[in-house]
Amino acid sequence: MKLAIVTAYPPSKVTLNEYAYHLVKHFRQHQQITELILLTDTTPDKADVNFEEDGCKVTVKQSWKFNSYSNSITVMKAVNQTKPDAILFNLQFMKFGDKKIVAALGLLLPLLCKRKGIPTIALLHNILEQVDLENAGFTSNKILQKIYNFIGTTLTRFILSADKVAVTISKYVDLLEEKYLADNIVLIPHGTFEIPEKPSYEVSEEVLKVMTFGKFGTYKKVEVMIEAVEIVRKKTHKNIEIVIAGTDNPNVLGYLDTVKENYKHVEQITFTGYVAEEDVPVIFKESAMVVFPYTSTTGSSGVLHQAGSYGKAVVMPDLGDLSILVEEEGYRGEFFTPDNVESLANAIEKIVMNPEYRIELGEANYQAATALPMSKITALYLETFETIRKEKIEGLEYA
Repeated sequence: MKLAIVTAYPPSKVTLNEYAYHLVKHFRQHQQITELILLTDTTPDKADVNFEEDGCKVTVKQSWKFNSYSNSITVMKAVNQTKPDAILFNLQFMKFGDKKIVAALGLLLPLLCKRKGIPTIALLHNILEQVDLENAGFTSNKILQKIYNFIGTTLTRFILSADKVAVTISKYVDLLEEKYLADNIVLIPHGTFEIPEKPSYEVSEEVLKVMTFGKFGTYKKVEVMIEAVEIVRKKTHKNIEIVIAGTDNPNVLGYLDTVKENYKHVEQITFTGYVAEEDVPVIFKESAMVVFPYTSTTGSSGVLHQAGSYGKAVVMPDLGDLSILVEEEGYRGEFFTPDNVESLANAIEKIVMNPEYRIELGEANYQAATALPMSKITALYLETFETIRKEKIEGLEYA
């Protein structure tokens, strides 16, 4: 099978590029795939396709640009040139651009590919019905929120035109089936990127690193974490370093620079900037815990799965999709009230002052992560493509 994946890809800064990297890494190990064709956004550097493991051939075609009105044309041109046997779209609503028309045109691609008879799966990482538009940085205007919801409903219908739409959380299956009467939804969990043999749950007690990881400025804001750690430092006299790993959310450029200026009086804060894929294990392994300073959620959390794979305790708000992952996949953490400094400080303190509890949480999260490795997730996609193929054959027989 020649499998094409339409996605952003490292070193791109467009969302979901890291997820694509791990999809590719594990798809390459399946014998039925003879070639992977990456239809990526244009980036100034070469795509990171050098893997230690042997695997199938990988072809990279830079075929679309963020916020380009011609993405549908250029991607379909690349599809016609490469002639894949199947196509997987790695999507969220603003994948192709943050302009409404550009986003809509890009999300027509699953329909265009399906009409060419190519088995097509759209992996949808979030659905607009579950996004808090104000906290996620879209708009606080109630009228505009209604407009966004209407647009979101329209874009969802575009995506639902794929042969199959894969979602990572069971609640999304129910919502799409009930609201859109869709019968082509499949649940394929997010999966865990890397599974170390067995992590060491011990960390340096001399300096405890409290880390957060992501793109910040909308519903992920680090001020509450900085202030909470300051409280814990004064109360426990522990040597705690704050590690803020990641970059600004594209919708809030300059956010972290503002935070640096506003909290320049606070000692021991490290801003790592963009974390390259090969540096991710170091960031996690050195951390005593991973904090999720979120006020809402927008899909299954890749960071939670990463934290689990490295056996880390987590501190997170008890809300939205994080709560679902705890319930359905077995993750554990210390919970706090969103945007509440005192509540977050109490949660961090419990883990700081109790190494045994920290290790207990880390072990539970490692067990949850190892249950869904990316090798299993990519196998589920291949099974779904085989289902589509059989359905198309049956459709021709009964035509």
